[in-house]
Amino acid sequence: MTRLALNTATTKYVTLAEAVRVAADAGLTAIGPWRDRVAEVGLEKATTLIRDAGLSVSSLCRGGFLTAADAEGQAAALADNKAAIVEAATLGTSELVLVVGGLPANPEPGAAALPDGDRDLIAARRRVVDRVGELVPFAAEHGVRLVLEPLHPMFAADRAVLSTLGQCLDVAADFPQESVGVLVDTYHVWWDPELENVIARAGREGRLALYQVCDWLLPLAADPLLSRGFMGDGYIDFPTITRWVADAGYTGAVEVEIFNAEIWEAPAEQTVATMVERYTRLVEPYL
Repeated sequence: MTRLALNTATTKYVTLAEAVRVAADAGLTAIGPWRDRVAEVGLEKATTLIRDAGLSVSSLCRGGFLTAADAEGQAAALADNKAAIVEAATLGTSELVLVVGGLPANPEPGAAALPDGDRDLIAARRRVVDRVGELVPFAAEHGVRLVLEPLHPMFAADRAVLSTLGQCLDVAADFPQESVGVLVDTYHVWWDPELENVIARAGREGRLALYQVCDWLLPLAADPLLSRGFMGDGYIDFPTITRWVADAGYTGAVEVEIFNAEIWEAPAEQTVATMVERYTRLVEPYL
């Protein structure tokens, strides 16, 4: 299990200290914290907690939300992402995950569209490229790579105007490979008929920065974001996708990131034990 990492979204209702303890007790060697967990204890204490437990940081979630059309919104996005870059560097990870943001007509994830709001999807995607370009020099100074995450197309309105791994690679192509990478999250990309080819492309271009795993459950929850499950409980072919990732040359951490209300309510030890069992059976043999 030297490559398995707990993303703290999977144990949403426990503190960072508790997540670190459970991960270390289970024999994991890495953790992927979300910024809210880091903020609860402060950056310095979070860094110490993780280091003292003998864990490395696989990634920091998340930066992004780069699609604001107004100058004030763009400045706020740049400031927040620069803060996230500093946090990632301090925590000791080179990978900052970016969820790039939806249409400005949806100021908050899941919000209703504003009457006569901005629905120019092409312009929103251009603004993502512009903001990434402004962040790259600052990230490079801190040894941090901006990792673009494609989200399933049903989240294009409010969370990510980049829906496929291919789109993310096209954006990344404008920048050095050490500055901008991409991640494969099985929940968001398993459906893509071009997935094998684009994973191979990500490997050839040196941009495959992170592999996240969880399953796609039906029926979808009222909030589809919460329709993730343990590997093996849904419809995703983990052996095949994992082989593609391995064949692309990826040797980094494998994060389990699950948004699921029932799993959040379960004891963290139980969640991590199930996570380990499914990883050992459905993912690790194919790496």
